[in-house]
Amino acid sequence: MPGQDSSLLVGTASHRRNLGGVELRQLRYFVAVAEELSFGRAAERLLIAGPSLSQQIKALERDLGVRLFDRDRRSVNLTPAGAALLPHTRALLEQADGLRSHVARMSDSEPVWLGYVAGRPEDLVSRVATVAQLRIDPWTGPSHTQMDRVSAGSLDLAVCRVGRGDLERHALNARLLCADRLFAVGTGDGTGAVHARDTAVLIADHNTPWLSWNAYAEQLARDTGARAVHVPDCGIIGTTFFDHVRGSSCPIVNSPLGQTTALPPDLAKRPLIAPQVYWTWSLIWRRDEERAAVLAAVDALTDHIGDFGVHGPDAWIPEDDPYRR
Repeated sequence: MPGQDSSLLVGTASHRRNLGGVELRQLRYFVAVAEELSFGRAAERLLIAGPSLSQQIKALERDLGVRLFDRDRRSVNLTPAGAALLPHTRALLEQADGLRSHVARMSDSEPVWLGYVAGRPEDLVSRVATVAQLRIDPWTGPSHTQMDRVSAGSLDLAVCRVGRGDLERHALNARLLCADRLFAVGTGDGTGAVHARDTAVLIADHNTPWLSWNAYAEQLARDTGARAVHVPDCGIIGTTFFDHVRGSSCPIVNSPLGQTTALPPDLAKRPLIAPQVYWTWSLIWRRDEERAAVLAAVDALTDHIGDFGVHGPDAWIPEDDPYRR
């Protein structure tokens, strides 16, 4: 490429093959760090965790076979190779964005329908506005129901909790969209952290809407030593859940559907530690999906997404979670 630093053109055959593994999102990360000259500010701009950004840049440098940044505790600067790569990367990203918009305009005019369980991000429609007509299905349902609907074709996308087995059974793909760090709720005004082994987790007996939660809660109890408490009244959220907390001798793990519910004044939120407990929300779509607008919407919704802490050293997610390393 005329004008490109020669160090970017020199490499072994293995180095050249590795260029095929570079992802557009890694190039976007590179541009953000190059413009901010700060991993912290770039991570805030990209809405991802700082350690994840650093890992992605290291992976990009490894795939390209060159060092892009000189960094120490006080400063971040582009290397000559990084400075030479920057304008070409910006041009490539502009072409990719233009191609995505062009493909979306060429695609059929039918809207892309998305279903969800609860607590969906509020900006979903705006995030895909340039590539697809996203329509939010007004009927919410539990995760297993939304998986069935996507598999059957009545929805194009859904935001729900899935396991690896679910994806295989329904022939679905998934990407991490967001994650909730769960907490415990206890009586009194104590707000100190509590170990997972010193909590209880509720399991709704014989209740189909809570299938995903029940499987999750049972594994959480097995893995951490939390006490599994079976309840016949579906008291996983709301006033019945609060009654269970009042009658419990230990704090109770809150479900993801109760993340934003205000607590009564006699109860208090307590951080869960050892481990930190996460519930992941996936964006799912059919593996045989061919509509350009649907695939463009997937990319638009999951670009610049970090790991939300689920890969942290003290994080816990179930064994069958698609994002468990």
